[in-house]
Amino acid sequence: MLLGSNINNPEKNIQVALEKLETNIGAILKNSELIISAPVEFDSINNFCNIAVKLKTQFSPIMLLKQLKMIEIEMGRVKDSSYFETYQDRIIDIDIILYNNIKFISKRLIIPHHKNLYERDFAKGLINEVK
Repeated sequence: MLLGSNINNPEKNIQVALEKLETNIGAILKNSELIISAPVEFDSINNFCNIAVKLKTQFSPIMLLKQLKMIEIEMGRVKDSSYFETYQDRIIDIDIILYNNIKFISKRLIIPHHKNLYERDFAKGLINEVK
């Protein structure tokens, strides 16, 4: 998973999200370093805090996505980028990048997450730290 935040105390948001992941989803097995990165694919004066985590869960990919969206909503992110049809500043963003070795395609979820796994340098580095 890849977590990102760029508003309202991003480092604290990441910490809160990590605690919610452990409480609601499963044990964090490994995490990358926390980095600061510039926004990608949109303009903002707010840099992101990003971290990658590997965790153990009993949830299926779709149920995992549902749980992650609930965490985002609890933290104040009511609508995601698909609603706005563009990227925007966000209090928290939690993406499923890989799920074991499965390939999964549905209307709401595609695994592996192509952009973060292959196109975004900051994400590739973080993900490689937790593989």
